[in-house]
Amino acid sequence: MSISTHEPGALSLEFRSNPSATVRNRLAIADLRQGLSLWRLWSTLGWFDIRLRYRGSVLGPLWLTLSTAVMVAALGVLYSQLFGMDLHAYFPYLALSLVLWNYISAAVADACACFTGSDGMIRSIRMPFTMYALRAVVRNVIAGAHNVIVVVVVFWIFSAWPGVDGFAALPGMALWLVDTLAVAVLLGPVCARFRDIPPIIASVMQIAFFVSPVIWRPELVGPRARSLLVLNPFYTLLEIVRAPLLGSLPTLAIWVSALGYSVLLCAVAAALFARVRGRIAFWV
Repeated sequence: MSISTHEPGALSLEFRSNPSATVRNRLAIADLRQGLSLWRLWSTLGWFDIRLRYRGSVLGPLWLTLSTAVMVAALGVLYSQLFGMDLHAYFPYLALSLVLWNYISAAVADACACFTGSDGMIRSIRMPFTMYALRAVVRNVIAGAHNVIVVVVVFWIFSAWPGVDGFAALPGMALWLVDTLAVAVLLGPVCARFRDIPPIIASVMQIAFFVSPVIWRPELVGPRARSLLVLNPFYTLLEIVRAPLLGSLPTLAIWVSALGYSVLLCAVAAALFARVRGRIAFWV
């Protein structure tokens, strides 16, 4: 049913019981465009989320930094002995890997609640849904930035500065921001509709942590298993940022794999968001 008028100042209403794919895609693109235009709002809300999360705490987000530092120190000494690796080479690798993995796992967990955590705002104010996903991106970037202190201290202690090769990590970091938004747009509606999905995702992330080279180096597995690591999206996405910061450059296969998985993630997220965008307000 469609009711519209072209008179100046008149009300124009349009009701579609089942909008076409073209209409849904156009509305999703408009939602993203409007969300990006509100950058002052979602950046401020993301900053306030961090302040509210640690309100009343003495160290605030630095508690996360302290816990990461303790974990790096404990695991560095233990696994360097178990794997028989040089402490000066393993400590920077472990510190950087844990910090990057903490960002990934936190971003995935936060993506599950990016809409349900803002249910009151969604029900009371009409805003583009991508604004809430961008708010989650800012929140995770700020929280992850606190752990960079651990990497800087470890690199300084062991003199493991990457040099000019470190700038090669910038494209990977930009890709991570896009992927973080795509994950929020993908998992946010799914977890709002099915509330038992977040525990499943948490279990999957825990398994991915152990099967991905985070606390162990790829050189510890055989050549055949190492060649199959490019099929692991967590490894390739880690490596495009980690390798330059450790003084080496990712191979072409790693970049192709990381870009391929990112394109697939963005495509699935865009298709799902366009499909269910109009129902999110009823699911939260």
